[in-house]
Amino acid sequence: MKGFDAEFPDLDTYIRVITARIWEGRRLEDIGRYYSDPCIVETPTGVTTTAQQVIDGTAATLAMFPDRRLLAEDIIVSGDEDGGFLSSHRIVSTMTHRGDGAFGPASGRRIHVRTVADCVCRDNRVVHEWLVRDQGAIARQIGMQPADLARRWLDERDGWHKPAAGPAPAGYRSHLGTEQHAVAYAETIRGFSTGTTDAATAYDDAVHHLGPGETTRYGHDEVGAWWRALFTVFAVEHFAVEHLVLQQGDGRADRIAMRWRALARHAGDGAFGAATGHRIEILGINHAELFRGRVLREWALVDEVALWMQVLGGQR
Repeated sequence: MKGFDAEFPDLDTYIRVITARIWEGRRLEDIGRYYSDPCIVETPTGVTTTAQQVIDGTAATLAMFPDRRLLAEDIIVSGDEDGGFLSSHRIVSTMTHRGDGAFGPASGRRIHVRTVADCVCRDNRVVHEWLVRDQGAIARQIGMQPADLARRWLDERDGWHKPAAGPAPAGYRSHLGTEQHAVAYAETIRGFSTGTTDAATAYDDAVHHLGPGETTRYGHDEVGAWWRALFTVFAVEHFAVEHLVLQQGDGRADRIAMRWRALARHAGDGAFGAATGHRIEILGINHAELFRGRVLREWALVDEVALWMQVLGGQR
């Protein structure tokens, strides 16, 4: 790959190796080698802009979860060496809550949490990143409710404040696949927000869905009900697909990675309490595997704590 060290024959290898060096090897100084500075990292709860903030965040996480491991479930790649690659990296972390920090006093609880990181990579560095972690799963496993963790973070941050993230570096254009199955999947998720999706058509009868809070659903009836409930509570005013790629081959099922953003209103009573009318931003990353054109497995990453922070501390 042009601009990358010779030890990296492809982006999949690059992401696996640098992740292992930084996290498994605890080589935090390598962040300065493999991240540009500045480097915008956007999560559902905030935005950072410097490599030092990435180092500080990594150190804080390891102080709370010193045995954290990052198990790569999949890396779905797009882009090229000229405009920049993007890796959509789905990770399961196993770890023990042994240190005090953002999640409160150490609980000693064993944690499993899923994360997807979309990283723009160019010239041997990560130059822009979108990251969604299942913070609600962590909260529940250490004995808290996501709403309680949201209140704690709102108090610590003096309310809900999320700056607008800057654009990805000049020359990078997000991949928006035009393949039939990719477009159909994007329209399936968009259609849930408008009530036009037929889950029985889009999903295999035996679909397996993993959602926020490490929750699991089976069959298109349960999966469709979850998506409809989300977009009933949060009435979508604008839905944007920011990244969409269909990856085929490698002896695996066809796989889709999609990052999306919905601007909505908290307009319905339900899992997030009584409707407040607050403006809500949902930043989501989905991975899906297909069988004969229908979704057989789906991973939907949405940060419940970020949603609760906006419900409790947002604005109309």
